[in-house]
Amino acid sequence: MSVTIQPYADSNVIEIHLTGKLSHEDYQQFVPLLDERISSRGKIRLLVVLHDFHGWTVGALWDDLKFDLHHFRDIERLALVGESKWEQGMAAFCKPFTTAKVKYFDQSQVDQADIWIKAA
Repeated sequence: MSVTIQPYADSNVIEIHLTGKLSHEDYQQFVPLLDERISSRGKIRLLVVLHDFHGWTVGALWDDLKFDLHHFRDIERLALVGESKWEQGMAAFCKPFTTAKVKYFDQSQVDQADIWIKAA
């Protein structure tokens, strides 16, 4: 798994690139960074770019659920950029677990996702 996290300077936007299959260890790496950003900035916006993404291990799925429940109201917008139909379905699946506005973008629409995530 490859996880790259890039907070936007002077912003509540965080860009995350995910490749492969998310593991428990991946969550231990990036959740503290997201927790810190939420503590310092309040609500955050996530731009998640999925490339050759294969889902979660069982442990990571549990970590994801715990994160979603703990931060139910802390994510203002979630843009998912992906390459496949099932990733598009993830956007709909996420909605009950957050108060965030959630929107899916195809890989060719990454610029539109960036504009949407920053919009007022």
